[in-house]
Amino acid sequence: MRPTLLPLLTGVALIALAGCGDKATQSVEAGMGPNPVLPEPVSSALPTINIASAKPWAEGEAPTAAEGLAVAAFAKGLDHPRWLYVLPNGDVLVAETNSPPKGEGAGGFRDWVAGMIMGAAGAGAPTANRITLLRDADGDGVAETSTPFLENLFSPFGMALVGNTLYVANADAVVSFPYVAGETRIDTAATKVMDLPGGPINHHWTKNILASKNGTHLYVTVGSNSNVGENGMDAEVGRAAIHELDLASGQSRLFATGLRNPNGLALEPVTGALWTTVNERDEIGSDLVPDYMTSVKDGGFYGWPYSYFGQNVDVRVEPQNPDLVASAIKPDYALGPHTASLGLAFDTAGLLPSKYAGGAFIGQHGSWNRKPASGYKVIFVPFTDGMPSGAAEDVLTGFLDDSGDAKGRPVGVVLDKAGALLVADDVGNIIWRVTPAQ
Repeated sequence: MRPTLLPLLTGVALIALAGCGDKATQSVEAGMGPNPVLPEPVSSALPTINIASAKPWAEGEAPTAAEGLAVAAFAKGLDHPRWLYVLPNGDVLVAETNSPPKGEGAGGFRDWVAGMIMGAAGAGAPTANRITLLRDADGDGVAETSTPFLENLFSPFGMALVGNTLYVANADAVVSFPYVAGETRIDTAATKVMDLPGGPINHHWTKNILASKNGTHLYVTVGSNSNVGENGMDAEVGRAAIHELDLASGQSRLFATGLRNPNGLALEPVTGALWTTVNERDEIGSDLVPDYMTSVKDGGFYGWPYSYFGQNVDVRVEPQNPDLVASAIKPDYALGPHTASLGLAFDTAGLLPSKYAGGAFIGQHGSWNRKPASGYKVIFVPFTDGMPSGAAEDVLTGFLDDSGDAKGRPVGVVLDKAGALLVADDVGNIIWRVTPAQ
């Protein structure tokens, strides 16, 4: 096939597929909160596909901040920035990353469709395999320097500093590097700490890490290798789970399972409990299944693939497992169907207006399996005594324009050293910084 014909044929295929599937019968808000509305599943020969094509920000454009907040660019010109980590000295690390190349054994109709979706949504470029250091030396809210900090990684995502060791979660392993405060580049070779499920499919390739409060363990997220186990459960060993890695011994264990695609990790500031954001399953309608955030119980099972949001059985999965379904823990708080809720950060800094204190910011990357679109924004959920205590509020919107194109897509969120909220926008190639309005 001539290269000039490929974009045209891909566009035609996307248009044809976009006409398939259902439309939502309820609002996104109905699928949010501790008790979301869960309608009957919708089955169809082809899934609902509704792609927001990438159309990055024009000069001077920015998302819309909620009342009482302001937003400005902290850094521009990055290469698909997805995840953020703030070092003790205030330097900001950003993982510039994308999915690793598919190996032998990957492919088929689902992967073909997924590839078209990623390309149209601005996620089809080769991965930079880099972590970049951003430094705002004068404290004016704009990074003056952008330095390649770690290169030649393998689709890096999560980062965590414990003592003088920096840990990085690649798509297939957790690796470590010696860290010296203030340095702007590490050339030391990586030390492998823990192998992670990878393989030729590696359906959910993003792996995140978070250090325990005492620094003795890492929590490690691994997403599923499929939507609902259609590649066989042998392909799901060690997946759809959060692992706990003992840094002293190098031994790991499954901490929680049945989490289809956990991404964000954070310790809730009042109770110290581990929380995560989880992307749920697709292809049973625009109103199902809500993504969610939840506290994570040691040894807990959260349903995937056999059930969702507690004991709601997914009949597509064969064979069924009623014993596991009976043990499935209902998540704490739904975040809306197909919102792709990824980033998670609790506000403990005190810079932003007081109503945000102690609550959770969530970066919602945005839907492909819902009509109309959902996500494509940053939201906030208030917490009281360690648990969600109210309806979600918009923090940053405007990532979708009036034509339905994506000018940006929020992913990782983190509080910087001053207490401002940083948001990684992997379509806009920008890090946004949210502060109190003047």
